[in-house]
Amino acid sequence: MKWFVKEGSIVREIWGKADTILFIFAGASAEFALNKSVDWLYFTGKLPADPLGRLFSTVAYARQIVFSEYDAAMKAIDQITAIHKEVENKRGAKIPDWAYRDVLFMLVDYSIRSFELLERKMTDDEKAEAFDVFCQVGARMQIPGLPADYPNWKKMREEHLLENLEKSNFSIDLYKRYRKHLGWCRYMLLGQVQARIAPQRVNEQLALGHGPALAVMLPTYKLMRIFGVHHLMRNLILPEKHKAQVVSLDSK
Repeated sequence: MKWFVKEGSIVREIWGKADTILFIFAGASAEFALNKSVDWLYFTGKLPADPLGRLFSTVAYARQIVFSEYDAAMKAIDQITAIHKEVENKRGAKIPDWAYRDVLFMLVDYSIRSFELLERKMTDDEKAEAFDVFCQVGARMQIPGLPADYPNWKKMREEHLLENLEKSNFSIDLYKRYRKHLGWCRYMLLGQVQARIAPQRVNEQLALGHGPALAVMLPTYKLMRIFGVHHLMRNLILPEKHKAQVVSLDSK
């Protein structure tokens, strides 16, 4: 059987743990709020109405791709492409190519940042492997202008962060939605994670700070992971509605 992501890949390790996935999308949720094309996420109304539900929908697609055999992964990617095309047809406009690239770049960057924050430093080869996987997704979606390799991706990533982010009314509204759906305590924890994981450009625009509370909590949480009891702390802070979905993200 041919897998889309080979067995033993660092990408499978990253996307096989619920904690890492939650950190990936905590970081991405900050950057999404600043992206100049965030109005596209408001067009259908699904994101502002249910940001957590939209999160888990996105997670489901990403994991389906990472852990599927090759042909099934291609079908999943084609389905994602079709969904975006349908939204474009309804709006009578095209999502900018750079916006598609931004999403792929976020998946690469926050996969690396989350794993390194929770686990260990990745080698350059492992980072290149993460880039290769999501670049294949972009190629299947026929997104133009993708970087040829990991070093070029790093350069383009910095350019996108400088050119494609701005704090807008959409940014402010989206954070209000986060707070409403998470509640005050979880919302504050989200901000702590974002402060520790977001690139400097994102942190500065959202004034996220340094995440001092998470800096204190993280060593204890990592120790709990060693003894396999970290899920007790994690599950205490999860919204009841989504607890089962999060638990299911851990690969058996």
